[in-house]
Amino acid sequence: MARIASESLIERLAAWGVDTVFGLPGDGINGIMEGLRRHRDRVRFVLVHHEEAAAFMATGYAKATGRVGVCLATSGPGGIHLLNGLYDAKLDHVPVLAITGMQETSVLGTGYQQEVHLDKLFADVAEYNMMISNPGQLPSLVDLAIRTSYARRGVSHLTLPNDIQVAEAGADPYEHVAPARVPQTSPVFLQPSGIPRPEDLEWAAEVLNKAERPAMLVGQGALHARDEVLAVAEALGAPVVKTLPGKAVIPDDSPYTTGGIGLLGTRPSEELMDETDVLFMVGTNFPYSKFLPDPDKTRVVQFEADPTRAGVRVPTDVPVVCDAREGLRALLPLLKRRNGNAHLAKYQKMMAKWRADMDSLENPDRDPIAPQYAASVLDDLAADDAILTCDSGTIATWAARHWTIRGDRRFYLSGTLASMANGLPYAIAIQHAFPGRQVIAYVGDGGFSMLMAEFLTAVQQRLPVKVVINNNNSLGQILWEQMVLGYPEHGVRYAEPEADFSAWARSCGGFGAKVTKAGDVTTAIREALAHDGPALVDIDVNPNEPPMPGKVSYDQAKSFAQAFLKGQPHQAAIATTLFKDRIQKLGD
Repeated sequence: MARIASESLIERLAAWGVDTVFGLPGDGINGIMEGLRRHRDRVRFVLVHHEEAAAFMATGYAKATGRVGVCLATSGPGGIHLLNGLYDAKLDHVPVLAITGMQETSVLGTGYQQEVHLDKLFADVAEYNMMISNPGQLPSLVDLAIRTSYARRGVSHLTLPNDIQVAEAGADPYEHVAPARVPQTSPVFLQPSGIPRPEDLEWAAEVLNKAERPAMLVGQGALHARDEVLAVAEALGAPVVKTLPGKAVIPDDSPYTTGGIGLLGTRPSEELMDETDVLFMVGTNFPYSKFLPDPDKTRVVQFEADPTRAGVRVPTDVPVVCDAREGLRALLPLLKRRNGNAHLAKYQKMMAKWRADMDSLENPDRDPIAPQYAASVLDDLAADDAILTCDSGTIATWAARHWTIRGDRRFYLSGTLASMANGLPYAIAIQHAFPGRQVIAYVGDGGFSMLMAEFLTAVQQRLPVKVVINNNNSLGQILWEQMVLGYPEHGVRYAEPEADFSAWARSCGGFGAKVTKAGDVTTAIREALAHDGPALVDIDVNPNEPPMPGKVSYDQAKSFAQAFLKGQPHQAAIATTLFKDRIQKLGD
């Protein structure tokens, strides 16, 4: 049996340590599928139900493992479907390789069926983007693509015409007229040094040591640096604010953290951003600059791995290009330790009050079910090393405030793209990567319904992922965003009948439970977590529970009131919920 070029492709993926490819077959990649079949002992192909899910799976896999995630789609519409998940990888800076098919070279440019020039379409999303036109280019261009994804922390794309896929491996059918030979490279990536320059460290230490009210803001670039972040926070006496993608950097019960930042953050974090005189940003390029300190009143030190991102959000007095862990380790000996810090003690007291307020909202006696309560039950029952994936929307607010990072727990979501529908595909990919871990997709009904067919993928792959749906039968985040702008809601609530996603789970052969009463939440989640296989709990929660910001501004309150005055539907139910929330906090 002749060795085909697609085998060269798959063999090179295996040489890079790729063990899983997520995708959907099609006539534009039959040659690549044959390469996968011939090497199925080395690289596993995970058959999904939608190419968008395949790209999300590759992205979730890369986020959780640090290794390149790989997705595969056919030519034309299949490749187009990858784009949303690939932009998630691009914006959150994780290494992903997308492989697509292309019409055979003899018909390119003729408007052949499904002829979409994916290399042009992917030009914005991909750091490396190439159509293979000669079998001899493989496997070297695989090396370049993966190496670029690692080096630039982003997406690479290779598209292979049909005839190239099945051509003889290594064939070089053209006469060489340039002083060059077929490229030959190695499947090796040399990680650049993450150690900062000594003079930059000294500069950073000088600014930090002079701070009277220091604060740290840490993001996903510091997920591997928990011990170092805590050590620096202790030395500086600095409260630590966490971006949502960086939620797992340090535990949520740490005496140093004030929790999240932004609309999904905490009041103490917002107060801290207003008061700090030196902000130390580590592993984050937090985009919502409205929530960052006034640059006229605050000095900024930033540890950033990519020199192009240092100082992008606020003027940075000391930009230091380094790996977060390596940089913090080198900085620590230069810091002057503080004892009895009143600044830190102030925010510890504020956080105690905030945690009490959040606990008060986790009320099992509310009807309809409070989403905060459902989230708290999941938090209590999940394992200390559970991995939670989360969709975008109000679900992210409940996860940010009621999913507690403790032990070796992890947390992943579509951070910068903030796409819906990523939660379930992430969970499937991460369960593949960590078969012994408890993996939970915590999603909204809007996001789940977009890619709900992937629950069947989990059943077919025999993956014990757990899915908990916060079902408010609406696009809740958009509802509240409309009101904050002063507009009555419009087009955000789904009509009757409300979906029962548990029926879908059972029809797939998994566990499914529908919950409409708070008294049944604990039993349903406990049974789902104990089930030996995929399980889904669909919880009907109060659709009129607002995801309020940690600190409500005058303008926000004014716009909210204007929405009521202009004829906001369901205003009585919303007002009742807000009143109950207020009473609940006062009661504790």
